[in-house]
Amino acid sequence: MFLIIGLGNPGRQYDMTRHNIGFHTIDYIADKYNVKINKLKYKALFGECIISGEKTLLIKPQTYMNLSGESVIDFVNFYKIPVENIIVISDDINLDAGRLRIRPKGSDGGHNGLKSIIYMLQSDEFPRIRMGVGAPRHEDYELADFVLGRFTKEEIPVMEDAIKRACGAAEEIIANGTGSAMNKYNGR
Repeated sequence: MFLIIGLGNPGRQYDMTRHNIGFHTIDYIADKYNVKINKLKYKALFGECIISGEKTLLIKPQTYMNLSGESVIDFVNFYKIPVENIIVISDDINLDAGRLRIRPKGSDGGHNGLKSIIYMLQSDEFPRIRMGVGAPRHEDYELADFVLGRFTKEEIPVMEDAIKRACGAAEEIIANGTGSAMNKYNGR
């Protein structure tokens, strides 16, 4: 069994923001597999599907970004999920908009959602798909305002393509492992 966790913040005011790209990717995967993300459990909305023959839960924590780990640990403990079967999709301001970086493990990179998950799991040994959302163009721009801001008209098609590739990367991790997904999707 696998978990695919898309990070974001609940609420309409955060819809279509840079920080919610993980939620949007989960929505895309759900549409592709004809799954409704409408069950509520462990402080998350989730749905269930089969990807590459594996039962997979698509999860959108509803705890706000900084507490995402609270939801994740409950799913992991209940379903007895090995940490390497947890795929986390998050935004990354250190990557150009639309760029993907897949890793089998690693630090939180300053991302509070990943920090919460690592803390609650007491492990950073889970694969993650980091999706570039660009960075503020001005030094004096408040980072929180930037990540909670919406994509520009020019960035929207770039991010729509990135969502499709992130879905492909998650499918590849489940089917053939993180190394294969890194070879196919990193840097694209």
